[in-house]
Amino acid sequence: MLRRVRYLGAAGALALAGGFFAAAAPIAATSASVGIQPEMHSRLASVTQPPTQAQCVAAFTVPCYQPAQFQAAYNEGPLFARGITGKGETIVLVDSFGSPTIQSDLATFDATFGLPAPPSFKIIQPAGPVGPYDPDTMSGWAGETTLDVEWAHAMAPGANLLLVETPVAETEGVAGLPEIIQAENYVINHHLGQVISQSFGATEQTFPSVGSILRLRSAYVNAYLHHVTVLAATGDAGATDYSNVEGTLLFTHRAIDWPSSDPLVTAVGGTQLQLNSSGQRTAPDQVWNDTYNTGLNQVFFGDPGPNALATGGGKSVVFPRPSYQNGVAGRVGARRGVPDVAMSGACSGLVLTYQSFAPGPAGWYVVCGTSESTPLFAGIVALADQVAHHSLGLINPALYALSARHAPGLVDVTTGNNTVSFTQNGAQFTVRGFNARRGYDLVSGVGTVNAALFVPELARAAGGR
Repeated sequence: MLRRVRYLGAAGALALAGGFFAAAAPIAATSASVGIQPEMHSRLASVTQPPTQAQCVAAFTVPCYQPAQFQAAYNEGPLFARGITGKGETIVLVDSFGSPTIQSDLATFDATFGLPAPPSFKIIQPAGPVGPYDPDTMSGWAGETTLDVEWAHAMAPGANLLLVETPVAETEGVAGLPEIIQAENYVINHHLGQVISQSFGATEQTFPSVGSILRLRSAYVNAYLHHVTVLAATGDAGATDYSNVEGTLLFTHRAIDWPSSDPLVTAVGGTQLQLNSSGQRTAPDQVWNDTYNTGLNQVFFGDPGPNALATGGGKSVVFPRPSYQNGVAGRVGARRGVPDVAMSGACSGLVLTYQSFAPGPAGWYVVCGTSESTPLFAGIVALADQVAHHSLGLINPALYALSARHAPGLVDVTTGNNTVSFTQNGAQFTVRGFNARRGYDLVSGVGTVNAALFVPELARAAGGR
């Protein structure tokens, strides 16, 4: 069972005009040096056919969803009917190691669910070759790669895919980060894609200093200057996050992840969808929080919980409030708040992936987490890039402008919170999070999307250069 596997990507520091960031706040000292983690949870569901919703409920106590349901839930049909499928755009997915079976696994996923093959699916290793596949150290990354590729493709089936694999997993300090920075900058400098999806993060307080983060930002600054959109997951531990490299200890206070906290990155949080078999909602979306779901805790953690199992969200201890959040200063205060937007990520509404790499058996796996939310939104951005006829770059100012004028394509999420409880070192802790509210909040951002309306809205709002 994959619980949480750690890793990161990032980028070096540069003062930037426009008020997106300024002087950073100090980080509390910590003896922990933490690695980066894919924000995902995964379990084998079937070795033959993808399970039905009823079968998932029987096995995991919750439903699981297929691509057509999400395409309907996010109202992509009217866009597809107009030929807006992401055609001509490229989604970049960055993963340590990648997966040795991703091309055949995507083909199986597509054939099963009636999706077309992507016009182009390329894999590059610009920071150096990845070594031979080792199931003991690489299977977590392979699972992350599978989720990223299959579900970005499901949301934008006409977009090209570029999988960027790096040869070193980040484990402590800056190990692995130079390779990720090099790979992302290569993609940007060579104009290889319009949107970069990063389903990983490390808790801000685990870095030794503000400077150690600021020195890792060059790819985000580069993306801003080249009008490339960068996304990142906000994390799966609710209002806190992990404090050690093994992912076994949590901070007992509020904490959020970087790079999602970076002002040059769009932070994607998680919601819970409740859908029928055709993808129609049976209830409004709410903030993802499965902390107290005893059945899911048993599936993913091996005990009934409570365990920290909820969308990340909160205020940065590194970055001050960027100018695009001035209109929501009452919610974020003087700090950068995350998330900016939210998509499905709940373990109480699983998605299906197909994978065939060792050590697990080939078959269908149920997956959840903000590692799901991020490639979903990458697909939405690719659709908007197609409508705009160019990449949109940093979309955060447009998101907040659309929210301020109550754009119909943004769907407010007003129910739920990311408070979590967990047992650690024999004691139980509760970290109080934030509540969903009307308008912007620190658990769902500006909300989720109705793609048929949101895609043209975003193309117009972020389309000027």
